[in-house]
Amino acid sequence: MKKGKIGIVLHSHIPYVVNYGSWPHGTDWLYEACAETYIPLLSMLNKLSSEGIKAKITISFTPILVEQINTEEFKEGFTDYVNMKIKYANENKKEFEKKGEKELSKLADMWFDYYQGILEEFYINNRNIILGFQNLEEEGCIDILTSSATHAYLPLLKRDETIDLQIKLGVETYEKHFGELPKGIWLPECGYRPSYKWKPPIGDHPAYDRKGIEEFLYNHGIEFFFVDKHLIEGGKPIGTYISRFEILRRLWEQFEKSYEFEETKEKSVYKPYYVVSRGKTNGAICFGRDPKTALQVWSTEWGYPGDYRYLEFHKKHFPGGIKYWRITSSKLDLALKEPYVPIKAREAVKDHARHFVNLVKETLLEYYKNTGKVGILTSMYDTELFGHWWFEGIMWLEEVIRLINMDEDIELTTFPEYYEYYPPEEVVMLPEGSWGEGGFHYIWLNEMTKWTWERIYECEDIFFGILDELKKEKDKLDTMIIDVIKQFIKEFLFLTASDWQFLITTFSAKDYAEARFSIHYSNFKKLANIVKEWLDNKGIKLQDLIFVKDLIEKTPVFENIRVEELL
Repeated sequence: MKKGKIGIVLHSHIPYVVNYGSWPHGTDWLYEACAETYIPLLSMLNKLSSEGIKAKITISFTPILVEQINTEEFKEGFTDYVNMKIKYANENKKEFEKKGEKELSKLADMWFDYYQGILEEFYINNRNIILGFQNLEEEGCIDILTSSATHAYLPLLKRDETIDLQIKLGVETYEKHFGELPKGIWLPECGYRPSYKWKPPIGDHPAYDRKGIEEFLYNHGIEFFFVDKHLIEGGKPIGTYISRFEILRRLWEQFEKSYEFEETKEKSVYKPYYVVSRGKTNGAICFGRDPKTALQVWSTEWGYPGDYRYLEFHKKHFPGGIKYWRITSSKLDLALKEPYVPIKAREAVKDHARHFVNLVKETLLEYYKNTGKVGILTSMYDTELFGHWWFEGIMWLEEVIRLINMDEDIELTTFPEYYEYYPPEEVVMLPEGSWGEGGFHYIWLNEMTKWTWERIYECEDIFFGILDELKKEKDKLDTMIIDVIKQFIKEFLFLTASDWQFLITTFSAKDYAEARFSIHYSNFKKLANIVKEWLDNKGIKLQDLIFVKDLIEKTPVFENIRVEELL
């Protein structure tokens, strides 16, 4: 009998970028993620499966990511992208040979082979990456989660109807692509809010009763979700960010009045809980992130990816943007980085995999010793960390899976498999928060992003006000206005994506995010006016039809939206 189980969770997400720029911001994000993360991950999992090893890891794919990957625009563009990389690897080799740089020349060969392999794998899967993962799920190798439709940050949305729409489309899109209903969900940014009398943090709005996030999950058949450690322990995740932004401090105080903090000492992230809000009964199972393994992989100072032997992410050779150097030292100027040595990097992979597995085993055996129970260690990461940000990450993950597969005391598990045998024994009420810095909402709501929430709240009221009007005219809807309404819904979904606030706050693509948000806001407002005019006179102007047609061609996603069901 195993004495402990580990659930590795990978969260996959790229905002909608098809037809909205390429480099440095735009579709290249999606191409890079597929070439460096999703396809290598799929290939690795298939290799393990062919050897009889079921990885038993959990992978979430946001609906907007799945939809993009299945567009013809992406498939054609991705093929061109990889062929371009192959071309540049070949040209780089010639350049390095001419300069007598033998080490770099060999690395150019490595990259040539790498991208050739990516292209072959893409076509082996009939250019359908998602179908490849679906096949692995059907074989029992992985468990796939859904998320909200466009990765909206649910705790701060003004209306319950917006949250419901995001989760409803998340479930429906999952069923469309994977042929079944999802059991689990990745709440964007692990953002959670219980039920309480909530007042929008921006604007002059009255306080009103809100549903807890778990109630929406229950209503849509979702059985489990994840949060960060501090929510499980029930502590106050205030951090330094609450004091830095007055709006957040008021929001926390408002929440605190409605929430009674529980004694936290006995709560552990190594077991599941059934989550409900105060006075409610409908909820979902919750698992909490293990801080020890998170630190080993995520920490910029102590994490594995910072090892000097690994590929340097930030130094690239142009033209082509291919990486040929190792980290060498985190404090070293990029110009002084030394050539990458693959053999040394593979040694680091094995070292770090052994260390990780030993850490997991020590933690789970200690829990078993103290409680006599088989605990579960939840290890959560962004999928794109592996392969893209940390080139050797996929190799590391493979080595971790192999080592755990051979261990006598611990094993990998999916979460439904775990709670089937070890269901939650406690019902708990969680505080509000996220896995972002400071543990609360700062990354998404701050001085730099306040203006986006003002517009989102405005659009939420406009959106559902118009839907209410359309309900009265439901029998008069024709194909033309249904197409307009569907695009109206899509622009609303794009607008509420959490990515814009994240990119603004972190300065990773601030200008791009501000521009994208403004574009979708403008599109939404114009579509709202078109629908209002139709409600008034049942007609649409020719120039408005051309505008809508252009938007439809630019956003070939979420065709599964059923307008009639929303009215």
